Amino acid sequence: MASQPVTTRIVLASRPSGKPVAANFQLERETVRDLAQGEVLLQTLYLSLDPYMRGRMDDAKSYAEPVEIGGVMEGGTVSRVARSRNTAFKAGDIVLSHSGWQSYAISDGAGLQKLDPETAPMTTALGILGMPGFTAYAGLRNIGKPKAGETLVVAAASGAVGSAVGQMAKICGARVVGIAGGSKKCDHLRQELGFDVAIDHHSSDFPAQLAAACPNGIDVYFENVGGHVWSAVFPLLNDFARIPVYGLIAHYNEESSVSSRGDQLPAVMRAILRKSLTIQREFADQRPDFSHQAEAWISQGRLKYKEDIVDGLENAPEAFLGLLEGKNFGKLIVRVAP
Repeated sequence: MASQPVTTRIVLASRPSGKPVAANFQLERETVRDLAQGEVLLQTLYLSLDPYMRGRMDDAKSYAEPVEIGGVMEGGTVSRVARSRNTAFKAGDIVLSHSGWQSYAISDGAGLQKLDPETAPMTTALGILGMPGFTAYAGLRNIGKPKAGETLVVAAASGAVGSAVGQMAKICGARVVGIAGGSKKCDHLRQELGFDVAIDHHSSDFPAQLAAACPNGIDVYFENVGGHVWSAVFPLLNDFARIPVYGLIAHYNEESSVSSRGDQLPAVMRAILRKSLTIQREFADQRPDFSHQAEAWISQGRLKYKEDIVDGLENAPEAFLGLLEGKNFGKLIVRVAP
């Protein structure tokens, strides 16, 4: 009988007050229990780090339950089946899972999706062919609906979602303006991904640059940031502009829902009424269509992606804190095991 492996886990040690710090996380190790009938033992190969995880650290009402104190930080993973007592899976299978920040996990098989590493690199299931890519696709297809000649602006444009949004919008014939942090990221958007314009939001004259880049206003704004980026975008929105919302990273660390510059909700609501804006976050599941289309675009060279891979589960907290400050360049992934 093979000995039971020891799993390394990173748990939520305390809830952050404002900006998270390393002390909010704790690394633990424990021996994995024996499998029951119908269960599989998963060895985590890759862990996805995403901004939404910041919200799970708070004990606040949201569209998903928060991580409990002492609970494993949640997250999407690519895993290898190490052992199986489930007839649907065998040792060696590679699966898309949601094991969280731990090196081993036990699953009853529900929700596991088999992956074929020969078809696409495993990491793409966490990025361009996974949740970020689908978020871009669904947001554009159902809410943004960019038309040829329209102007689309996307925040956090060098990230996993934003970069996909911009490229898909270009495929639709839209004029794309990307907003990112730093000249290196902006150069990547223009030179590698084909964005029409890329603007550094750290620039002192950022609002003026954005206005100059959108002389005919903004028809679609794919929101991921809020803060000063939203403030610059807001006055440029055209009538009937569409705004898919997939994040508000500038506000994730706020202890109050009210901006330090005052309550902007009345102005936003007046604009929604006056301009007939469409603001939504998500839509129904269209993953089969997305997978087919995205795989085709990638094979044609029309949809490119960049990954930022960090080695070692123990480095996940530091990498995650950097993500919240925009230090990553591309889809942030932790390589947990070879």
